[in-house]
Amino acid sequence: MKRFIALLLSLAMMLALVACGNNGNNSQNDPGTNNPDQGTTGDTGTPDPGPSDADLTETQKIIKEAQGMTLEELAQKAIEESNGKKFFGVGNSSRGKSALPLFIEYLQSIDPSYNMEFDWQQPKNNKIFDQLTADSLKPEGTFAMTLIQDGNQIESKMVQTGILDTFVPKEWAEANGVSADSYDGYLALQTLNKVFMYNNTGSKSYDNCWDFVAEGEHGLFMDIDSEIVGKNFLYMLTEDTYAGWLKEAFNALTADEQAYFQPTIKAMESEAADLGLGADGAYALAWIKLWVESYNAQTDDGPICNTLVDKSATDQFGLLVYSKLRSVEESSSVSVNNINVAAYDDGFTGIGGYGYCHYLFVTDNSPLPWTACAFIAYMTETVDGFSAWGKDMGGYSSNPTVAEGTEAQYGHSKGGMAEDGTTVEFEAKNDRGYDWWTTEGKLVLEDPEYCADVAFTVGSWVEMLTKYSAG
Repeated sequence: MKRFIALLLSLAMMLALVACGNNGNNSQNDPGTNNPDQGTTGDTGTPDPGPSDADLTETQKIIKEAQGMTLEELAQKAIEESNGKKFFGVGNSSRGKSALPLFIEYLQSIDPSYNMEFDWQQPKNNKIFDQLTADSLKPEGTFAMTLIQDGNQIESKMVQTGILDTFVPKEWAEANGVSADSYDGYLALQTLNKVFMYNNTGSKSYDNCWDFVAEGEHGLFMDIDSEIVGKNFLYMLTEDTYAGWLKEAFNALTADEQAYFQPTIKAMESEAADLGLGADGAYALAWIKLWVESYNAQTDDGPICNTLVDKSATDQFGLLVYSKLRSVEESSSVSVNNINVAAYDDGFTGIGGYGYCHYLFVTDNSPLPWTACAFIAYMTETVDGFSAWGKDMGGYSSNPTVAEGTEAQYGHSKGGMAEDGTTVEFEAKNDRGYDWWTTEGKLVLEDPEYCADVAFTVGSWVEMLTKYSAG
């Protein structure tokens, strides 16, 4: 019966793809995942002439012009457009509220008379897509721009529908060795990582990613229905590269350990074939099934971190945003030294976590499009503009120049900096950096296009799994 259902799902997916392929309105055929140095799948070769100006919306015309301008030139346009007005932004990150005052100060350094009020909203429970959709129905929207995550829904709900437009800043493109008009992808502010961490006050350790789904394990994890990028993580595990990593990790287990997982892997072989996965797809489905049916669902990463760094959390582990360690307040019972980042342990094998992006877009009915473009350029082209996020380990600017400047300022590779400017040594906070995480650390990276492709097939299969209930 499962195979029959899967075949029906696959047929429906094929029909949907045919329909989408004929709509002629896809301005982002290959959305990519980040900049060329951080896994872009977009085409950065010969510039595509794209649609003529007659086919562009008014905001898209402004974006086309803005992509040939420096940050200082954009700042002049922003000053002319928004002086004395109010700027509304919306995003998945509250840090936009911290970045906007810095942006205003930058504009005031050019024109001391400049003044702009602002409002930054952060919708909960994945409501940002509904909010942007509703706002798009107005001739002129309320929101000037957005910082948004979940490449799957961005592609299907925001880009294909024409609600959001990509602006590629000129100097950001140059820093990445491309041109703004040749870059085919979303503009990422940063890549964030969620990593496996475990409490080290007991005798238990985790030296293989399959240990996280072993018998009796219940990792703390923000529920996939609370934060949808968690589903994208599971989808990405079925991609050939990451499925191969899971098989390699399985092969590194002892014979006794393999014996526990082998029946599940065997049972997934037919499922993997029905879903059209690659040669190692059964290993991915087995890990996903065991993870969904065992993780202890939480509502946010903050409480997970607070639990794990307490010495009372012996032998517990979780998959959570790395940057949460920055907010830990040391005490007699609580310390960052009470946890290990699993991927940093000598001999650890397999995936160390997953990475996803915060993307920046201009709304197509933006009331302040020039100011939106200038703000986006400021955040992606300057260390000060990125500083609202740059203070944290585990958040990597998509601009290599800004990433280098951020590390020089905050010293994340040395445990971060204390308020008095001294270096604080905590092994778990010594960030190895983006390049390490995406190679040795085996970080699973979100690819919006792949997630969108398998959201119906693999996604429907995931929905049929029975979640673990701690109660």
